[in-house]
Amino acid sequence: MFTLLSWNYLSVRSKIQDLKVLLAVGLTLKETFLKSNSYFKLREYNCVRKDVDSFATHSGGVCILTSNSYPSSPLRTPLQAVAVQVHIRTLVTLPAPFLLIGDFNGHNTLWGLGSTNSRGRQLEQFISDNCLCLLNNDEKTFFHEPTRTFHTLDLAICSPELLLLLKFSVDGDLHKSDHFPLIISPADNSSMTYVFQRADWAAFTRLASITEAMISSYNISDAVQNVIDCIIGVADASIPKRSPFGRKYRTPWWKGACRDACREQRKLWNIFRRYSTTENLIVFKRARANALRIRRRRRRESWIRFISSITSNTSSIDLWKKVKAENGIYKEFTFPFINTGTGS
Repeated sequence: MFTLLSWNYLSVRSKIQDLKVLLAVGLTLKETFLKSNSYFKLREYNCVRKDVDSFATHSGGVCILTSNSYPSSPLRTPLQAVAVQVHIRTLVTLPAPFLLIGDFNGHNTLWGLGSTNSRGRQLEQFISDNCLCLLNNDEKTFFHEPTRTFHTLDLAICSPELLLLLKFSVDGDLHKSDHFPLIISPADNSSMTYVFQRADWAAFTRLASITEAMISSYNISDAVQNVIDCIIGVADASIPKRSPFGRKYRTPWWKGACRDACREQRKLWNIFRRYSTTENLIVFKRARANALRIRRRRRRESWIRFISSITSNTSSIDLWKKVKAENGIYKEFTFPFINTGTGS
């Protein structure tokens, strides 16, 4: 099952563990605060980013991470924006069909705010003039801490072709930001995806036999369908499929106290959302700080135990595998688009 996620991140490196909890097919991140010399990698994802190298500001930066299980390629733009074309259940690209997700910072009653400002009117006009669809529902996407109020500043806009394929929701946890992550998931959750990294390509090549008899005696529609059925049948036989539920990334230190502290943090956050008092906000912040402190301690203890377990019998493969994992260094894998035609 594919899931797309958008989040105004407020410094990507300080919240990398929260990001790993929210892994999806595609992640769009704003306010990454990354410089061009900053190292940033995430396991099983390809990264397209645009950084802000001005020393006069400590904000800005955008990034798109796409799962390497889905074919994708970057699109170039001179703006402080990033774009990719990706094939999930259909090709999503520019000019259409496309999906625009971001912090547009526009106020409009159309998406649940109490007033409309000039940027909100511009966005409404843009949506109307181009016959686009707004995926947002009544869920708020931004928390303004000084006034302890919730607003909708982050929008998801799509082409009409994608409207019936997508479902919009908002994650209930800020994850130490002031924007909630936006989650775009399929309207039909029954789809399965191929795990191309584990494919038996030799078997696929051997079984994928497109014969002349499959196409010569049929009209064009039936011939195309015969080829499609053959390829899908061979793929089912030689490429394993992934469960429609997202992969759970387990870590040896995430158990017991970490899990309990995270559960307590979520409980107190839900209480604050219902009753936005100063006392409830203080209690939630204390729980959040405690959860972060426990997580850091358990991760450090796990690393110390690993270092202590290294002996002369430890293989170099196991050693470097763990070291690279801790530093976020992984071998890149990309499943590219198939290019056709003779153009250069």
